[in-house]
Amino acid sequence: MSVYVSKSLEDTALLGRKIAKKIKDNDIIAYFGRMGMGKTTLTRSIVEAMGGGDCVSSPTFAIVNEYHGKCSIYHFDMYRVNNWDDLYSTGFFDYIDNGLIIIEWSENIENALPDNIIRISISHGNDENERIFEIEGLDI
Repeated sequence: MSVYVSKSLEDTALLGRKIAKKIKDNDIIAYFGRMGMGKTTLTRSIVEAMGGGDCVSSPTFAIVNEYHGKCSIYHFDMYRVNNWDDLYSTGFFDYIDNGLIIIEWSENIENALPDNIIRISISHGNDENERIFEIEGLDI
């Protein structure tokens, strides 16, 4: 497991660029962490570093946003997914092996995630802006 401490949005963006250099098409990145932890900021920097533009927004109401750069990138928000029927209705399983998948609120679908995911748990640090990123499945 790698641990990365971010003290600012800029630090989080730097982490995203580091992740983008190491991931590949068809990887699945699953975020675990409360609201306001920097999940969308991290995603924005990953997508931007992979040539997908800088227009990333949280897919809370859309469920999934698609971006295209070095590969197809599918950014899911599972906040409103409460059961298997909800998950199937998102089309999530159709996206597996068709591009990079980044999932916010992975807690809600943890039992449906493949074993070989990149797991990123995010928690508060010592002050209001500090975040602790614990990364499993990818060396940073």
